[in-house]
Amino acid sequence: MSENNKSCGFRTSIGGQALIEGILMRGPKKQAIVCRTEEGLVEKEEDLHPLRDRFPVFGWPLLRGCVIFVDSLVKGMQALTYSASLVPLEEQGEPDKIDQWITEHFPEEKAAKLIIYVAVVLGVLLSVFLFIVLPTFLVSLIKPLTESYLIRNLSEGLFKVIILIGYMALVGNMKDVKRLFSYHGAEHKTIFCYEHGKELTVENVRPESRFHPRCGTSFLLVVVLVSILVNALVRVSNPFARVGCHLLLLPVVVGISYEINRWCGMHDNALSAFLSAPGKWLQRITTNEPDDGMIECAIRAMELVIPDEKGSDEWGK
Repeated sequence: MSENNKSCGFRTSIGGQALIEGILMRGPKKQAIVCRTEEGLVEKEEDLHPLRDRFPVFGWPLLRGCVIFVDSLVKGMQALTYSASLVPLEEQGEPDKIDQWITEHFPEEKAAKLIIYVAVVLGVLLSVFLFIVLPTFLVSLIKPLTESYLIRNLSEGLFKVIILIGYMALVGNMKDVKRLFSYHGAEHKTIFCYEHGKELTVENVRPESRFHPRCGTSFLLVVVLVSILVNALVRVSNPFARVGCHLLLLPVVVGISYEINRWCGMHDNALSAFLSAPGKWLQRITTNEPDDGMIECAIRAMELVIPDEKGSDEWGK
């Protein structure tokens, strides 16, 4: 199959995340981590209990996007930390000062959880700085760009896109990240193979496209683009006040972005293709072609989360 997979008869809600020498796959009922170590493949399964099952309000449109986003951040960081723990000790770097302080002052189990939550918070703070604070203050320094709210908002949006693409391209040149992006490609190829109804084998997965429309990378770009539209509501000039308004509108941006991604995933027409195209372009940076071992990891992780009831993982259910 060519790189430009046009459509598939079945769209699954199963999604994944690249890990350190491994793959995380999340199905409707459980998630699985499969990592490659010197001893072979290591597997870890976990049942999922979505918050919306206990509190239906969290399944409402717009609100569900924020809940799923936060949940994915936490579970993704947990999986990444687990995969890092499987790396041989001689290949692991020294823990940073924050992690050292936490491990010295808290019991082991509590420390492990605390480290994950601190990492999530720091990741969110970094994202806020890069995509909200930095663009706002950069534009405020260029007087011609502040002459109208329209020009200012578009300029801030342009800076966000540049920062996102530049950041992805920069980290993508790092050796370890290149392998991470190859596992990302293996994840996409495996999902495509499953959606096309083919047997999950390395030979069947390998020719599939690594550019998938329902990807987290695409979601990030949609968030940036939607923020340009939503932040048009902000009619204040002071950069500190603008940052505050942008933060208040962030849940709205995430909620709308999720609904757009959800809609695109359920449809196969000119509009959905148009909306998905920018995310696929960005995936040329964030995915690489995987080797057979990476594909084997992705296949095994997929096998562990495919539900017994056929079709119960259909996208949008």
